[in-house]
Amino acid sequence: MIHASRRALLLGAAALPFLARRAAAAEVVVLTSGGLTAAYRSLIPGFESSTGHKLTTHQGASMGAAPDAIPQRLARGEPADVVLLAADGLEALIAKGQAQPGSRVDIARSLIGMAVRKGAPRPDISSLESFRQALLAAKSIAYSASASGVYIETEMYRKLGLHDELMAKSRRIYSERVGTVVARGEAEIGFQQVSELLPIEGIDYLGTIPEAVQQPTIFCAGIAANAREPEAARALIRYLASPEAAPALQKTGLEPLVRAAG
Repeated sequence: MIHASRRALLLGAAALPFLARRAAAAEVVVLTSGGLTAAYRSLIPGFESSTGHKLTTHQGASMGAAPDAIPQRLARGEPADVVLLAADGLEALIAKGQAQPGSRVDIARSLIGMAVRKGAPRPDISSLESFRQALLAAKSIAYSASASGVYIETEMYRKLGLHDELMAKSRRIYSERVGTVVARGEAEIGFQQVSELLPIEGIDYLGTIPEAVQQPTIFCAGIAANAREPEAARALIRYLASPEAAPALQKTGLEPLVRAAG
């Protein structure tokens, strides 16, 4: 469900002129999780040239205990103005006082995809039963330590009735992309958000997992509780959630929640 009131609060009624300029350029510190990273990085030049602001970016998972995960960075007191992550992760940050209440803006919808090493046999995942058989036949499986991975190990495997069998050969991946692990041959099958699989060389992307066990994730933006540049942070969020940013989101495998301009 899109939080319309939160979106309206930050988006207002403007389009490209929405990039509010400041008398002095600001350095905006952004913490981003993998799902939005490819699209966000492609949009950096446009935002910086339009506003004069400078973006400093650090990447980490939406949740979890990895040292570079966004919650862990904020818990250590690392500086941040904007956080880009899965909705559940942002709501947890708000509950802990690490992100500002009412700052959430939903940006894109994301689906879980599956990949194998480039050139490896491509299992059929077009139906629930063929997907189930592909997982049973796989010797090893990798999944992320963030939102999609939590869903896979706590819900998806159970929905398939294969939790114990699959967990015995599955591995949670910390602090790197699942596709990279698959490309090295360290896992036969890899699951992650589509937008995180597509940029990885050395893998074959097979498509999204069947709808019956799919778990869409909403990726959103929020303002960190300790934000030093809140106005510039709001300008960035408006930009990422604008029609002008939608093509970049689509190109990287995401479904923008605002239609592209024109």
